[in-house]
Amino acid sequence: MEDKYFVNLVINKEKLSDGSDIFVVQCTNLGITSQGKTTEEAIEMVREAIELYLEECPDAYEELQLQKEPPMFSFMEVIKNVKTSDIVREGFS
Repeated sequence: MEDKYFVNLVINKEKLSDGSDIFVVQCTNLGITSQGKTTEEAIEMVREAIELYLEECPDAYEELQLQKEPPMFSFMEVIKNVKTSDIVREGFS
């Protein structure tokens, strides 16, 4: 049976200098970043980059924790000019 590893991905929608949208995906575990015109394309591009990186640097698996389940992701909306106690919107996946 193969060992299973998970990487953390963060995807942000950004604007290029011409005003068009681009999706930037970062693998926070390994410090790898890629981009695409869609989220699917960005994820595929970073998947290829991660596979190449791990093929060339197999010791990098040590940077990843052997996990049976994917990590939990969370976000919080921060609103300017309100008390911290008023920030109640959070999300988990």
